[in-house]
This record gives sequence, C-alpha cells and structure tokens, in this order.
Amino acid sequence: MIEHSHEQFLTSVRNSLNKNNPDGITDPVFGLLGDDAAKGGAGKIKDVTCLQQATADQAFTNAKAAKDVKGMVDALIYRALERNSGKVGQTTNKCTSIKAKNPEIAAIQQHQDPASNNAKAVNKEIALELARQIKKVGGNPQDALKSGTFAPGNLNDNSGKGNTCDETNDPVGCIFTQNKLVNDATAAEIDAAVGGGGGNNNNNNNADCPPDVTVTVTVPPAGATPAAGGNNGNNNNNNNNNGGGNGNQQKFTDGLGNQKAPAVTKGGRGFVVEGNDFVNLAAAVGRSCDIQKNKCADFANSNAGRSAGITVGQCDQQTAKCRSANGV
Repeated sequence: MIEHSHEQFLTSVRNSLNKNNPDGITDPVFGLLGDDAAKGGAGKIKDVTCLQQATADQAFTNAKAAKDVKGMVDALIYRALERNSGKVGQTTNKCTSIKAKNPEIAAIQQHQDPASNNAKAVNKEIALELARQIKKVGGNPQDALKSGTFAPGNLNDNSGKGNTCDETNDPVGCIFTQNKLVNDATAAEIDAAVGGGGGNNNNNNNADCPPDVTVTVTVPPAGATPAAGGNNGNNNNNNNNNGGGNGNQQKFTDGLGNQKAPAVTKGGRGFVVEGNDFVNLAAAVGRSCDIQKNKCADFANSNAGRSAGITVGQCDQQTAKCRSANGV
C-alpha cells in the first residue's frame, strides 16, 4: 500500500481537480490504486490504467488556467508517482488508450516498483524527464526527486507491502517524514538533464506558460519552488525584488541545529545559490530555503538531531518561515 505515501501531492492535485472535473473522478487517490480498486473512483474513465494520467491531465489543465505554477508542478509529480502493483517486483502497465491533452503530462510515466526488472534505470529516466517538464512550466527541477519511491522490497514478501509506508494522517507524506524516499538521481544529474534546454519542447515554453507566470505567482510553503524558465525578459522585474545591494539576498537567518539557509548572491544569469544559477530572485531564495530544509531533515534524522529533539516536522515549519521572511 503506497497511495498515501506522497500525501502532499494528492492534496494539491485534489484541489486543482475539484475546480473542474468533467470526468467525475472521485479522488486522485484512486489513480494510484491497483486496477480493481481504481474502478471504484474512475468516474467516466473506462480504462483504469489511464486513471492516473487522466487525473493529472485535468488537474494540470485547471492549474494552468489559473496560472498556478505549484499546481502544475504537483500534477506533474503526481503523474510520476508509483502505482500499486499488488506484488513486490511487479510493474504497472502504461496508459495507451487515452492521449493526454497536455504534452507535459504525456511526456511522463509512473515510477515502477523498485524491485522490478531494471527499475533503477527506468525510474531514473522518469525523474529526469519529470525535471525537464517541471522546468518548462517554471518550477524547480530538483522537485522531481520528490516523486521517487522506496528501497526495493523482498521478492518473496507475499504481503505486497515491501519497504513502504501508507499514512493517511501525514499531510506531508510518510515517505518524507519517515525518511524512506530513495532519490532516483543526484542533484547534479538533475541539473545536467535540464541544463541547456529545459525539455525537448522548450521552444514552445512561452506559448504554453506565459512569462508572467514565473514572476507573479506566489508559491505556498508546502512544496514546489518556482525556478528559471529561461525568460530573460523578466530580469528587470526580478531586479526590482532584490532590495538593492550585492550581498546576501536571503533574509532568513534562523537555523535549527545550526543548519542555515545558504547565501543568495548576485551573479551568473541573475542569482547564485551554492553554484547554481537562477534568473529570478524568488526561485533562488526558494532553492536556498529548500536546501536548508534538506540539511535540517538530515540533521533531524541523525543521532545528534534526535538527541536535540529536532524533528522533520519542525524543519518543514522552518521552511515556511524561511519563505515567508522572503515573501515567496
């Protein structure tokens, strides 16, 4: 059972889907269930192997209409999540009977059981493609790593659970709070995958997502961080937000366990965080807050962090404060 492991994305996709749900899909969770269980919430979708895609596609459409970058990113991540296969090592089928309306959704497949044949390579490519599509819509490509799954289970485990978790009362997702997420790629590999073009259809980026999306949308503290979409025409707007000066643009100075947010400085294509370039200040600051969150979570899961009584939940709360202090 894994359908609630990434709960934050179920919540976000549910909110987007509910704005317009012509197929009457009961809830995004059904798209992550096995075929038999999925039928109970498929609405007008006849092929349940396509329910996850159809759910993501409609949520993405609604978020795009609202110029909601976070909603689009979360729909992309949801599309890439592993579905329940019912058995350790068993794969789930691709959707072939329905074509996604949005090419960004069509480019993505769901993760496969980590104990299945060639899963490591398959899931890595899924994450890299997801990163490209996230960049296209103005999100942070590093968030593609949040779509990852668990460590491989034992093929002789007949329970079907493997090394998973499934907590309905964890709003973030137990795969994160229980530190069970296995990254499909390194941060450097994600950067390399999106480095030059931001996806195969980057030439159509402006047509799909107007430049004002990356500038004007305020991203809530729950998850994704808007990143550079290659819209150099926005540089003047970004510079209006930097408060002047060439020093550290990161305004948040607190740090649980002495894990501080890294500096945001002018340079590169606009701003630099730990050697990575960002066109706009909001994306750079958001990345700085995310890095602090990761460092804080690592510390919370260490012996020293546990001795200090620091939890991952406190790290999440700190990230919200970091974003709020910077107005992102």
